[in-house]
Amino acid sequence: MRRPPLTNDFSWSKSRHEKFNECLRSYYFHYYRSWGGWEADAPQDIRELYLLKKLSNRYTWAGSVVHESLKDALLDWRAGRPVDPQAVEARTHRLMQDDFRHSSKKAYWTQKHRKPFTGLVEHEYAEAIPSEAWKQNWETVRAALAWFFASRWPALARALQPAQWLEVDAGADFSSFTLEGVKVFAIPDFAFVDGEGRPVVVDWKTGKVREGYDDQVLGYALYLSQRYKYPVEKVRAALVYLNEGLEQEVQVDPSAVDAFKERFRQSVAGMRALLKDPAQNTPREAEAFPMTENLALCVRCAFRRACQREDLAAAPPRVA
Repeated sequence: MRRPPLTNDFSWSKSRHEKFNECLRSYYFHYYRSWGGWEADAPQDIRELYLLKKLSNRYTWAGSVVHESLKDALLDWRAGRPVDPQAVEARTHRLMQDDFRHSSKKAYWTQKHRKPFTGLVEHEYAEAIPSEAWKQNWETVRAALAWFFASRWPALARALQPAQWLEVDAGADFSSFTLEGVKVFAIPDFAFVDGEGRPVVVDWKTGKVREGYDDQVLGYALYLSQRYKYPVEKVRAALVYLNEGLEQEVQVDPSAVDAFKERFRQSVAGMRALLKDPAQNTPREAEAFPMTENLALCVRCAFRRACQREDLAAAPPRVA
């Protein structure tokens, strides 16, 4: 049976909100101009934008690899399988070596590699990254895994009964909900029910503590409330900074939820204001989405060629 054609429907996520606030042109390329770039008959410029939007930088790559490894470990524990931390570290290292080889050859232009990883911005733009920087990237991953396996989380996961598991990074096809008529993507890294019968949602972070992450887990709390029929104020939420060795509980109460919803409304209104046909999610022309004046953001953006900012010198981006 032939699948119906995909439609570019309006939706909201924390990552979309951040891209909207950072650079409107990048937002336009990512969510609109690159649409359909996977099709065999897509125009060349759209195909290129589609591939570029799938590239990572080395910092986001490190974070995604850690998340993948922790997801695999949690799913093994959920299934009752043993997990060897040393084997996880070795497997993760091999994975990153394979990713690096694939990306450094720019093989992503002609070959598929693995679904969660396409290639790296640093290789696409031939950035002169010293070998020590790449080694440090691996060390960030290794240290995050080491802290996790020495923390309280493995014992907690192994002790959970089958009925206590809710989700482990279930993906965009599963983890979404509707808020005030808008589809919202909310994909918890780990969600379970504790011994007191309270749902708990956890988000792993490999970067440093910064403002703005609370909204991510508040969105997760609303998602769990809607999907699993829990009162939202019953949800406990935590940010776990793996490389900082820090756990931060996020307050989920009526005032925090109301404040999140108001920021959500403002974000959605701003996005929709740049649509010429909100019902069809049709954007205005590119000129309505100006490039950022903060060039520090451009050095970690995959679209800088399309913006004719390709020759910007690379500088270490802030970890997301």
